[in-house]
Amino acid sequence: MKIYRQVLLFCLIGWISFVGAAEVGVTDTSVAIGMTSPFTGPNGAYGTDMRDVISAYFRQINDAGGINGRKLELIALDDGYETDRAVANTKALINDKKVFAMVASYGSSPTTAAMNDAFGPAKVPLIGTISGADSIRQSAKDNPNNRYMFNVRASYANETEAIVNQLVGLGLKNIAVFYQNDGFGKSGLEGVITALKKHNQAPIAVATVERNSLDVAPAVQTIIKANPQAVVMVTLYKPTAEFARQMRKANQHPQLMTLSPVGADLLVKELGDDARGIGISQVMPYPWNDTLPLVRDYQKLLGKQGKFSYYGVEAFAMAKLLADAIRISGKDLSREKLIHTLEGLQNYDLGGYRVSYSANDRLGSRFVDLTVIGNGGRVLR
Repeated sequence: MKIYRQVLLFCLIGWISFVGAAEVGVTDTSVAIGMTSPFTGPNGAYGTDMRDVISAYFRQINDAGGINGRKLELIALDDGYETDRAVANTKALINDKKVFAMVASYGSSPTTAAMNDAFGPAKVPLIGTISGADSIRQSAKDNPNNRYMFNVRASYANETEAIVNQLVGLGLKNIAVFYQNDGFGKSGLEGVITALKKHNQAPIAVATVERNSLDVAPAVQTIIKANPQAVVMVTLYKPTAEFARQMRKANQHPQLMTLSPVGADLLVKELGDDARGIGISQVMPYPWNDTLPLVRDYQKLLGKQGKFSYYGVEAFAMAKLLADAIRISGKDLSREKLIHTLEGLQNYDLGGYRVSYSANDRLGSRFVDLTVIGNGGRVLR
């Protein structure tokens, strides 16, 4: 009988310990959230903008008492927009920093590699990344790691189709592509080719630039030889600006179009008045108009002296979605419960911007808006 009571007591203690054990990254007073993005290097401005907005939003939540009594803690690491560093950072955040979830990653190749090599196998959800690549939009049935990737923005296929439809609608037929030689650029190139094919067209020229490089001269010469009416640029702001400068220096003036990751404000800052006339597809609401509640709340967060941007609105949308999902998941928080909560969000309203998920759908949104840079660097819709 004594042995029986000891065994029963041991089992009871084990059961209590199991029931009381908190999820990794969750305590009675906090939830640890990880982030890896570029904070230095040629693209450091992108990640810094996102981190500052997310940090400000988390402070706002924490100052109001947190979520279900817990404060949100952001642990952010710099990956310089390098794939290996992004994967290493993700592993460090999960294994060493013991984060509960991830938010706001950056880049197609870094996020795809991190999904397949780090947060997917570890079953840690990532909410939002600056990438429209198809590689992170597969069904979980096709890639089990994709179950842990919750996209917030539209895909590059959505963006390039909107751009191509606009150009073809204007009667343009000779369209070239200048793309970045990585997952981002290749995904955008594929999107342009697919969209043009629907109009029985194909790019008249294709040229590339390496990631984190400004050596665009060979690409400029290739494009010039084709004499295009328009060029779709699937590049970030520095190579985009350098390409535009060299094209105009060569007295070439095709209609230049680029995708949302370029960052309209950064492109204007880099090019000045020479940015005028460049078209940009956008995947977030216009950040300088407070008509939508999402944008109004974002502007209020930054204050009247805040520097508004598309990247800032996107970071705010990512952080708000994460916070809302944590709140809906309730006090008994776990990664699986968070994933289940997100999968149940259909046409979920973040404040005039809606996202949808299901067990096999991680697309998030298909929203695309077309803008152009006007006089004085103003982004016009």
